[in-house]
Amino acid sequence: MDSASELLKALVRIPSVNPMGRQVDGPEFYETRLTEFLAHYLAQLGLRVERQIVQSGRENVLAAWEPTHANRTYLFEVHQDTVPVDGMTIDPFAGEVRGGRLYGRGACDVKGAMTSMLLVLERLVRKAPARAARLILACTVDEEHTFLGVQRLARSVRADGAIVAEPTQLKIVHAHKGVVRWHLRTSGRSCHSSRPDQGINAIYRMARVLPHIEDYARELQASARDPLLGAPTLSVGRIEGGLSVNTVPDWCQIEVDRRLIPGETPEDAIRRMMQSLRERVNADVPFECSAPWLHCPALPSQRGTGIANALERSLLAVLGRCEYDAVPFGTDASTLAAAGIPSVIFGPGDIAQAHTCDEWIELDQVRAAAEVLYHLATQE
Repeated sequence: MDSASELLKALVRIPSVNPMGRQVDGPEFYETRLTEFLAHYLAQLGLRVERQIVQSGRENVLAAWEPTHANRTYLFEVHQDTVPVDGMTIDPFAGEVRGGRLYGRGACDVKGAMTSMLLVLERLVRKAPARAARLILACTVDEEHTFLGVQRLARSVRADGAIVAEPTQLKIVHAHKGVVRWHLRTSGRSCHSSRPDQGINAIYRMARVLPHIEDYARELQASARDPLLGAPTLSVGRIEGGLSVNTVPDWCQIEVDRRLIPGETPEDAIRRMMQSLRERVNADVPFECSAPWLHCPALPSQRGTGIANALERSLLAVLGRCEYDAVPFGTDASTLAAAGIPSVIFGPGDIAQAHTCDEWIELDQVRAAAEVLYHLATQE
Protein backbone atom coordinates (compact mmCIF):
# COMPACT_ATOMS: atom_id res chain seq x y z
CA MET A 1 0.00 0.00 0.00
CA ASP A 2 1.09 3.61 -0.56
CA SER A 3 1.60 6.31 2.07
CA ALA A 4 -1.92 7.72 1.68
CA SER A 5 -3.68 4.43 2.39
CA GLU A 6 -1.29 3.47 5.20
CA LEU A 7 -1.63 6.81 6.97
CA LEU A 8 -5.41 6.93 6.59
CA LYS A 9 -5.69 3.37 7.88
CA ALA A 10 -3.65 4.34 10.94
CA LEU A 11 -5.90 7.35 11.60
CA VAL A 12 -9.14 5.36 11.25
CA ARG A 13 -7.81 2.71 13.62
CA ILE A 14 -7.50 5.33 16.36
CA PRO A 15 -11.05 5.93 17.65
CA SER A 16 -11.92 9.59 18.26
CA VAL A 17 -15.67 9.39 18.76
CA ASN A 18 -17.46 12.51 19.96
CA PRO A 19 -20.09 11.38 22.50
CA MET A 20 -22.35 14.26 21.38
CA GLY A 21 -23.27 15.22 24.93
CA ARG A 22 -24.01 11.69 26.15
CA GLN A 23 -22.58 10.38 29.42
CA VAL A 24 -20.16 7.71 28.21
CA ASP A 25 -17.04 5.86 29.17
CA GLY A 26 -14.60 3.84 27.11
CA PRO A 27 -11.38 4.11 25.09
CA GLU A 28 -13.18 4.94 21.84
CA PHE A 29 -14.55 8.25 23.10
CA TYR A 30 -13.00 11.71 22.75
CA GLU A 31 -9.95 12.71 20.75
CA THR A 32 -7.19 11.99 23.29
CA ARG A 33 -5.50 9.08 21.51
CA LEU A 34 -5.61 10.77 18.11
CA THR A 35 -4.23 13.97 19.63
CA GLU A 36 -1.23 12.04 20.94
CA PHE A 37 -0.67 10.37 17.56
CA LEU A 38 -0.82 13.68 15.69
CA ALA A 39 1.47 15.51 18.10
CA HIS A 40 4.06 12.73 17.82
CA TYR A 41 3.72 12.45 14.02
CA LEU A 42 4.18 16.18 13.49
CA ALA A 43 7.06 16.45 15.96
CA GLN A 44 8.81 13.59 14.16
CA LEU A 45 8.71 15.71 11.01
CA GLY A 46 10.69 18.34 12.88
CA LEU A 47 7.83 20.83 13.03
CA ARG A 48 7.06 23.14 15.90
CA VAL A 49 4.01 21.66 17.63
CA GLU A 50 1.61 23.48 19.94
CA ARG A 51 -1.23 21.97 21.98
CA GLN A 52 -4.20 24.14 22.94
CA ILE A 53 -6.31 22.99 25.86
CA VAL A 54 -9.99 23.29 24.92
CA GLN A 55 -11.49 21.19 27.71
CA SER A 56 -9.98 18.77 30.17
CA GLY A 57 -8.50 15.96 28.07
CA ARG A 58 -9.39 17.64 24.75
CA GLU A 59 -6.70 19.57 22.90
CA ASN A 60 -6.22 21.20 19.52
CA VAL A 61 -2.92 20.29 17.87
CA LEU A 62 -1.13 22.94 15.80
CA ALA A 63 2.01 22.59 13.72
CA ALA A 64 3.76 25.15 11.53
CA TRP A 65 5.92 24.90 8.41
CA GLU A 66 7.90 28.14 8.31
CA PRO A 67 10.06 28.69 5.21
CA THR A 68 12.48 31.60 5.31
CA HIS A 69 10.98 33.81 2.62
CA ALA A 70 7.25 33.16 2.91
CA ASN A 71 5.08 36.13 1.94
CA ARG A 72 1.74 34.64 2.96
CA THR A 73 0.32 32.33 5.62
CA TYR A 74 -2.27 29.64 4.98
CA LEU A 75 -4.19 27.76 7.64
CA PHE A 76 -5.20 24.15 7.04
CA GLU A 77 -7.92 23.27 9.57
CA VAL A 78 -9.28 19.75 10.12
CA HIS A 79 -11.27 18.27 12.99
CA GLN A 80 -10.14 15.24 14.96
CA ASP A 81 -13.50 13.94 16.15
CA THR A 82 -15.99 11.63 14.46
CA VAL A 83 -19.65 10.93 15.07
CA PRO A 84 -20.62 7.81 17.07
CA VAL A 85 -20.54 4.31 15.59
CA ASP A 86 -24.03 3.13 16.64
CA GLY A 87 -25.67 1.08 13.89
CA MET A 88 -22.57 0.63 11.74
CA THR A 89 -22.57 -2.50 9.58
CA ILE A 90 -18.78 -2.70 9.25
CA ASP A 91 -15.98 -2.76 11.79
CA PRO A 92 -15.73 1.00 12.41
CA PHE A 93 -12.04 0.96 13.28
CA ALA A 94 -10.60 -1.67 10.91
CA GLY A 95 -9.61 0.66 8.08
CA GLU A 96 -10.26 -2.09 5.54
CA VAL A 97 -9.31 -1.35 1.92
CA ARG A 98 -11.50 -2.82 -0.83
CA GLY A 99 -11.81 -1.79 -4.46
CA GLY A 100 -9.85 1.43 -4.06
CA ARG A 101 -11.93 2.53 -1.05
CA LEU A 102 -10.97 2.67 2.60
CA TYR A 103 -13.80 1.87 5.04
CA GLY A 104 -14.30 2.98 8.65
CA ARG A 105 -15.72 5.66 10.90
CA GLY A 106 -14.15 8.97 10.00
CA ALA A 107 -12.66 7.75 6.72
CA CYS A 108 -14.75 10.31 4.83
CA ASP A 109 -15.54 12.74 7.66
CA VAL A 110 -12.83 13.77 7.89
CA LYS A 111 -9.70 11.67 8.30
CA GLY A 112 -9.31 11.33 4.53
CA ALA A 113 -8.75 15.07 4.27
CA MET A 114 -6.58 14.97 7.39
CA THR A 115 -4.40 12.44 5.58
CA SER A 116 -4.11 14.76 2.56
CA MET A 117 -3.04 17.66 4.74
CA LEU A 118 -0.50 15.61 6.70
CA LEU A 119 1.01 14.36 3.45
CA VAL A 120 1.43 17.96 2.28
CA LEU A 121 3.40 18.85 5.40
CA GLU A 122 5.52 15.70 5.11
CA ARG A 123 6.30 16.56 1.50
CA LEU A 124 7.20 20.16 2.34
CA VAL A 125 9.62 18.96 4.99
CA ARG A 126 11.15 16.38 2.67
CA LYS A 127 11.50 18.59 -0.41
CA ALA A 128 12.02 21.98 1.27
CA PRO A 129 10.90 23.95 -1.79
CA ALA A 130 12.57 27.32 -2.31
CA ARG A 131 9.23 29.11 -2.44
CA ALA A 132 6.32 28.14 -0.21
CA ALA A 133 3.73 29.72 2.00
CA ARG A 134 3.98 29.60 5.74
CA LEU A 135 1.58 26.80 6.59
CA ILE A 136 -0.25 26.20 9.85
CA LEU A 137 -2.02 22.88 10.34
CA ALA A 138 -4.67 22.98 13.06
CA CYS A 139 -6.31 19.72 14.13
CA THR A 140 -9.27 20.76 16.26
CA VAL A 141 -11.63 18.98 18.66
CA ASP A 142 -15.41 18.91 19.04
CA GLU A 143 -16.50 19.94 15.56
CA GLU A 144 -19.27 17.37 15.46
CA HIS A 145 -21.09 18.69 18.52
CA THR A 146 -20.47 22.24 19.77
CA PHE A 147 -17.53 23.68 17.75
CA LEU A 148 -15.46 24.35 20.86
CA GLY A 149 -12.14 23.57 19.17
CA VAL A 150 -12.42 26.07 16.34
CA GLN A 151 -13.76 28.73 18.71
CA ARG A 152 -10.57 28.36 20.76
CA LEU A 153 -8.44 28.33 17.62
CA ALA A 154 -10.05 31.47 16.18
CA ARG A 155 -8.98 33.49 19.22
CA SER A 156 -5.30 32.70 18.69
CA VAL A 157 -4.46 32.22 15.01
CA ARG A 158 -3.93 34.64 12.14
CA ALA A 159 -3.61 33.75 8.46
CA ASP A 160 -4.18 35.18 4.99
CA GLY A 161 -6.65 32.41 4.23
CA ALA A 162 -7.88 29.06 5.47
CA ILE A 163 -8.74 25.72 3.90
CA VAL A 164 -11.22 23.89 6.11
CA ALA A 165 -11.31 20.14 5.55
CA GLU A 166 -14.65 18.52 4.79
CA PRO A 167 -15.73 16.02 2.11
CA THR A 168 -16.54 18.23 -0.91
CA GLN A 169 -15.67 15.87 -3.81
CA LEU A 170 -12.72 18.19 -4.54
CA LYS A 171 -15.05 21.16 -5.14
CA ILE A 172 -14.60 24.53 -3.47
CA VAL A 173 -17.45 25.09 -1.02
CA HIS A 174 -17.59 28.86 -0.65
CA ALA A 175 -20.82 29.38 1.32
CA HIS A 176 -22.92 27.46 3.82
CA LYS A 177 -25.76 27.84 6.28
CA GLY A 178 -25.23 28.39 9.98
CA VAL A 179 -26.94 26.63 12.85
CA VAL A 180 -28.26 27.39 16.31
CA ARG A 181 -29.68 24.79 18.70
CA TRP A 182 -31.59 25.22 21.92
CA HIS A 183 -34.05 23.52 24.27
CA LEU A 184 -37.72 24.35 24.68
CA ARG A 185 -39.43 23.10 27.83
CA THR A 186 -42.94 22.72 29.19
CA SER A 187 -43.62 22.20 32.87
CA GLY A 188 -46.41 20.52 34.81
CA ARG A 189 -47.16 18.93 38.17
CA SER A 190 -46.29 15.33 38.97
CA CYS A 191 -48.49 12.82 40.76
CA HIS A 192 -49.14 9.07 40.77
CA SER A 193 -50.39 7.85 37.41
CA SER A 194 -53.36 6.14 39.05
CA ARG A 195 -54.78 9.59 39.77
CA PRO A 196 -53.69 11.66 36.73
CA ASP A 197 -56.38 14.25 37.44
CA GLN A 198 -54.33 15.41 40.43
CA GLY A 199 -51.38 16.38 38.25
CA ILE A 200 -50.61 18.37 35.12
CA ASN A 201 -49.02 16.38 32.30
CA ALA A 202 -46.08 18.30 30.80
CA ILE A 203 -45.89 15.89 27.83
CA TYR A 204 -49.51 16.66 26.92
CA ARG A 205 -48.63 20.34 27.11
CA MET A 206 -45.70 19.85 24.75
CA ALA A 207 -48.01 17.99 22.38
CA ARG A 208 -50.09 21.16 22.14
CA VAL A 209 -47.02 23.27 21.35
CA LEU A 210 -45.48 21.02 18.67
CA PRO A 211 -48.10 21.52 15.92
CA HIS A 212 -47.47 25.27 16.07
CA ILE A 213 -43.71 24.70 15.76
CA GLU A 214 -44.36 22.51 12.73
CA ASP A 215 -46.51 25.28 11.19
CA TYR A 216 -43.79 27.83 11.88
CA ALA A 217 -41.18 25.58 10.28
CA ARG A 218 -43.27 25.39 7.09
CA GLU A 219 -43.58 29.17 7.02
CA LEU A 220 -39.82 29.56 7.40
CA GLN A 221 -39.21 27.43 4.32
CA ALA A 222 -41.53 29.70 2.36
CA SER A 223 -39.82 32.88 3.64
CA ALA A 224 -37.08 35.03 2.12
CA ARG A 225 -34.42 32.92 0.43
CA ASP A 226 -30.69 33.42 0.09
CA PRO A 227 -29.76 33.21 -3.62
CA LEU A 228 -27.10 30.57 -2.90
CA LEU A 229 -28.41 28.74 0.16
CA GLY A 230 -32.18 28.94 -0.09
CA ALA A 231 -34.51 29.42 2.86
CA PRO A 232 -33.80 28.99 6.56
CA THR A 233 -35.12 25.79 8.13
CA LEU A 234 -36.18 24.49 11.53
CA SER A 235 -36.44 20.94 12.86
CA VAL A 236 -37.25 19.32 16.19
CA GLY A 237 -34.89 16.37 16.51
CA ARG A 238 -35.28 15.09 20.06
CA ILE A 239 -37.87 14.94 22.83
CA GLU A 240 -37.69 13.67 26.40
CA GLY A 241 -39.65 14.06 29.60
CA GLY A 242 -40.95 12.57 32.79
CA LEU A 243 -39.55 10.26 35.44
CA SER A 244 -41.35 6.95 34.96
CA VAL A 245 -44.41 5.48 33.30
CA ASN A 246 -46.31 5.43 36.59
CA THR A 247 -45.70 9.12 37.32
CA VAL A 248 -47.46 11.99 35.56
CA PRO A 249 -44.55 13.98 34.10
CA ASP A 250 -43.82 17.44 35.43
CA TRP A 251 -41.43 18.31 32.59
CA CYS A 252 -40.95 17.75 28.87
CA GLN A 253 -38.16 19.08 26.69
CA ILE A 254 -37.38 19.21 22.97
CA GLU A 255 -34.21 20.12 21.08
CA VAL A 256 -34.62 22.58 18.24
CA ASP A 257 -32.25 22.79 15.25
CA ARG A 258 -32.48 26.05 13.28
CA ARG A 259 -30.43 26.56 10.12
CA LEU A 260 -29.40 30.17 9.47
CA ILE A 261 -28.80 32.02 6.22
CA PRO A 262 -26.36 34.94 5.94
CA GLY A 263 -27.68 38.00 7.74
CA GLU A 264 -29.48 36.03 10.47
CA THR A 265 -28.23 35.85 14.05
CA PRO A 266 -28.89 33.06 16.56
CA GLU A 267 -30.59 35.51 18.89
CA ASP A 268 -32.98 36.70 16.18
CA ALA A 269 -33.81 33.14 15.14
CA ILE A 270 -34.79 32.16 18.68
CA ARG A 271 -36.69 35.39 19.31
CA ARG A 272 -38.73 35.05 16.12
CA MET A 273 -39.83 31.49 16.90
CA MET A 274 -40.72 32.30 20.49
CA GLN A 275 -42.71 35.35 19.39
CA SER A 276 -44.63 33.19 16.92
CA LEU A 277 -45.41 30.59 19.58
CA ARG A 278 -46.62 33.19 22.07
CA GLU A 279 -49.07 34.42 19.45
CA ARG A 280 -50.38 30.91 18.67
CA VAL A 281 -50.23 28.78 21.83
CA ASN A 282 -52.97 29.14 24.42
CA ALA A 283 -51.94 31.06 27.51
CA ASP A 284 -52.71 28.05 29.74
CA VAL A 285 -49.75 26.17 28.20
CA PRO A 286 -46.59 27.69 29.70
CA PHE A 287 -43.30 27.10 27.91
CA GLU A 288 -39.79 28.51 28.01
CA CYS A 289 -36.60 28.23 26.02
CA SER A 290 -33.00 27.87 27.12
CA ALA A 291 -30.02 29.84 25.97
CA PRO A 292 -28.55 28.25 22.83
CA TRP A 293 -26.19 25.40 23.57
CA LEU A 294 -24.67 25.50 20.09
CA HIS A 295 -24.32 28.19 17.48
CA CYS A 296 -22.29 28.48 14.31
CA PRO A 297 -22.70 31.43 11.94
CA ALA A 298 -23.54 31.13 8.27
CA LEU A 299 -20.66 31.52 5.82
CA PRO A 300 -21.32 34.26 3.26
CA SER A 301 -19.83 33.61 -0.15
CA GLN A 302 -16.03 33.57 -0.12
CA ARG A 303 -15.78 33.45 -3.89
CA GLY A 304 -13.31 36.04 -5.13
CA THR A 305 -11.26 36.05 -1.93
CA GLY A 306 -7.53 35.43 -2.19
CA ILE A 307 -7.75 31.91 -0.78
CA ALA A 308 -10.59 30.93 -3.12
CA ASN A 309 -8.70 32.28 -6.14
CA ALA A 310 -5.49 30.52 -5.12
CA LEU A 311 -7.26 27.19 -4.62
CA GLU A 312 -9.02 27.60 -7.95
CA ARG A 313 -5.65 28.08 -9.68
CA SER A 314 -4.30 24.93 -8.02
CA LEU A 315 -7.34 22.86 -8.99
CA LEU A 316 -7.03 23.97 -12.60
CA ALA A 317 -3.28 23.28 -12.64
CA VAL A 318 -3.49 19.82 -11.02
CA LEU A 319 -6.89 18.46 -12.07
CA GLY A 320 -7.77 20.66 -15.04
CA ARG A 321 -11.12 21.62 -13.51
CA CYS A 322 -12.64 23.67 -10.73
CA GLU A 323 -16.21 23.67 -9.41
CA TYR A 324 -17.80 25.82 -6.72
CA ASP A 325 -20.63 24.77 -4.42
CA ALA A 326 -22.78 26.09 -1.55
CA VAL A 327 -24.10 23.68 1.09
CA PRO A 328 -26.78 23.57 3.82
CA PHE A 329 -24.58 22.13 6.59
CA GLY A 330 -22.26 24.09 8.88
CA THR A 331 -18.48 23.89 9.16
CA ASP A 332 -15.62 25.46 11.09
CA ALA A 333 -15.03 27.82 8.15
CA SER A 334 -17.69 30.31 9.22
CA THR A 335 -16.14 30.78 12.67
CA LEU A 336 -12.73 31.43 11.10
CA ALA A 337 -14.23 33.81 8.53
CA ALA A 338 -16.03 35.70 11.30
CA ALA A 339 -12.64 36.07 13.02
CA GLY A 340 -11.23 37.76 9.91
CA ILE A 341 -9.66 34.81 8.05
CA PRO A 342 -11.16 34.30 4.56
CA SER A 343 -12.04 30.60 4.47
CA VAL A 344 -13.23 27.99 2.01
CA ILE A 345 -14.05 24.31 2.47
CA PHE A 346 -12.27 21.63 0.46
CA GLY A 347 -11.48 17.96 0.68
CA PRO A 348 -11.77 14.46 -0.75
CA GLY A 349 -14.88 12.34 -0.35
CA ASP A 350 -18.62 12.82 -0.67
CA ILE A 351 -20.72 14.24 2.18
CA ALA A 352 -23.30 11.56 1.29
CA GLN A 353 -20.89 9.01 2.81
CA ALA A 354 -20.33 10.94 6.04
CA HIS A 355 -21.93 9.46 9.18
CA THR A 356 -23.16 6.38 7.29
CA CYS A 357 -23.31 2.77 8.49
CA ASP A 358 -20.52 1.73 6.09
CA GLU A 359 -18.55 4.97 5.77
CA TRP A 360 -15.85 4.96 3.09
CA ILE A 361 -13.72 7.19 0.89
CA GLU A 362 -12.07 6.82 -2.50
CA LEU A 363 -8.31 6.71 -1.95
CA ASP A 364 -7.65 8.33 -5.33
CA GLN A 365 -9.46 11.44 -4.09
CA VAL A 366 -7.27 11.53 -0.96
CA ARG A 367 -4.18 11.49 -3.16
CA ALA A 368 -5.61 14.11 -5.54
CA ALA A 369 -6.46 16.43 -2.66
CA ALA A 370 -2.88 16.17 -1.40
CA GLU A 371 -1.55 17.16 -4.84
CA VAL A 372 -3.88 20.15 -5.03
CA LEU A 373 -3.00 21.36 -1.54
CA TYR A 374 0.73 20.95 -2.14
CA HIS A 375 0.41 23.05 -5.28
CA LEU A 376 -1.51 25.66 -3.27
CA ALA A 377 1.25 25.81 -0.66
CA THR A 378 4.02 26.20 -3.24
CA GLN A 379 2.45 28.24 -6.05
CA GLU A 380 4.11 31.55 -6.90
